[in-house]
Amino acid sequence: MKQTICSMGMAFMAFLSLTAQPKNDADYLHHTAAEAGLSAQETALKIAGRILSGTTYEFVNNRTGETYKSVKNLPLDMDVRVACKYNKWHYTNGVTHIALMELADKTGDERYTDYVLKNMNFVFHEGNLSFFKQQYDKAKAEGGWRAVRKLSWHMIFRGKRLDDNGPMGASLIELQMKHPDKAFLDYINTTAHHVSHAEPRLEDGTIARLWPHVNTIWADDAFMAVSFLCRMAKLTGNMSYVDDAARQIINYHRYLWCPEKRIFYHCYHTDNGEHGVAHWSRANGWVFMATADLLAVMPADHPRRNEVLDCFHRQCSGVARYQGKNGLWHQLLDKPDSYEEITGTAMFVFGIARGVKNGWLHPDFIHVAEQGLHGMLTKISAEGDVTTTCVGTGIMPSLSFYYNRPTQVNDPMGEGPVLRALIEMMDAPRYTEIKAEEQYDKIGR
Repeated sequence: MKQTICSMGMAFMAFLSLTAQPKNDADYLHHTAAEAGLSAQETALKIAGRILSGTTYEFVNNRTGETYKSVKNLPLDMDVRVACKYNKWHYTNGVTHIALMELADKTGDERYTDYVLKNMNFVFHEGNLSFFKQQYDKAKAEGGWRAVRKLSWHMIFRGKRLDDNGPMGASLIELQMKHPDKAFLDYINTTAHHVSHAEPRLEDGTIARLWPHVNTIWADDAFMAVSFLCRMAKLTGNMSYVDDAARQIINYHRYLWCPEKRIFYHCYHTDNGEHGVAHWSRANGWVFMATADLLAVMPADHPRRNEVLDCFHRQCSGVARYQGKNGLWHQLLDKPDSYEEITGTAMFVFGIARGVKNGWLHPDFIHVAEQGLHGMLTKISAEGDVTTTCVGTGIMPSLSFYYNRPTQVNDPMGEGPVLRALIEMMDAPRYTEIKAEEQYDKIGR
C-alpha cells in the first residue's frame, strides 16, 4: 500500500509539473524595487535574505523523490542529486559567494560570510563529498566525460575547465582569508596549478578553449581566470599571479576588441582568424568586472598597471555609448531591438562605480552607473526577485541564437553580478553637474 500511495503521489506531482504554467519575468514585477523606492542597500539585503532563507542543504533522489539531509552513509545511488541550486558547485555560485562576502564587509553583518562558510562546510566537511566522488568515478568509468556532467559536484573532481574551478576557487580564497581551512587551501592550490599550468593557452600565454574551434578565446574567461589569479596574489603575495592576470586582460583586448564599435566580440577563433558574430553584453561585462577586480589588487608601481588602466578606460568609454534609454544595456550591445538584460548591466554598473570611487575613471561616469542602477531596480521585485537574467550561453555562429536566449528569474547567474553592483553603489558618490554659469567668470574678455 505504501508503495502504491508513493507512486500515486509521484504521478500527481508529475502531472502538476506538466500542467503548471512556469512564471516569467512579468509575474515577479508586479511591484518593483524602483516602485517601492528601495535603495541599493535595501535591495541588496532583500536579495541576500531570500538566498539565505531559500538554501536547503538537502539532497534528493530524482527517481524516488526521497530527500536526505546527508548522504554520508547512503549506499551508492546514481539518482541522488544536490537539491538546492545554491548548494551546487558552479561558477555562478562562486560569483554569488564573492558578492555575499563583500556585502558582509560593507555592512559589518557576518551572517553573509557565515552563510558561505556553511555552504563550503556542507561540501567539504560533512561527509557528503565522498558519496559524489563514488558517483563520479562510476559514471566516468562507464560513460566517460559526457556521463559525469549529469552529476552534482562533478566539477570539483573534473577540474578541466575554468568554469569548474575559477570563480569557485576565487570565492574559496576570500573565505580562506577569513576562515583558514586545510581542505579549502588544498582545493585552492590544486586550482592554482590548473590555471597556471594545465589550462589550454596560446603560445603568447593567452588562455583559450579547445572548442567550438581549437584555441577559441572566450571573453567570459577573462573573469573565470582573473577572478582567481588576482585573489591568489592577495592570498600568497606572489605577484606572478598579477603578472599573469594583467597579461590576460591586455591580450583579451588585443584579440577581442572591435575598434569600430568600441566593444568586445564574444570570441575569436585563432584557427581561421575570425571573430564571432556577437557583441554579447555579459561577455563584455565579464571582462570589465575582471579588470576592476585586478586593478583593486594591482600594485601602483606594477610595470603593466598603466596598460591595464588604459584597457579599463577604453572599455568604460565604449560601453557607455550603448546604454539604453531606461539605463539598461541590451543582450546584444549594438542591437537595441534585443531585450534589456540585467547581468551585463550589473557588471558595467559594478565596474564604473568601483572605478570612479578609486579614481580610475573620470567622476562624470558615475552618472552612467546611476542610470544603470535605476534600470536594474525596475527589473528587481520589491521582494528581491532578480529577473531578465540571460541563461548560460555558449558561442554560436548566429545572431538569432543570442537574440532568442531565454531569461530566468532568481538564478545565481544574475544574483551574483547584481549584488556586486548594488554593493558598489551603496557608497558611490552622487553625480553633480558643473553648471555653465559657474564657469563664465573664468573666461577672459
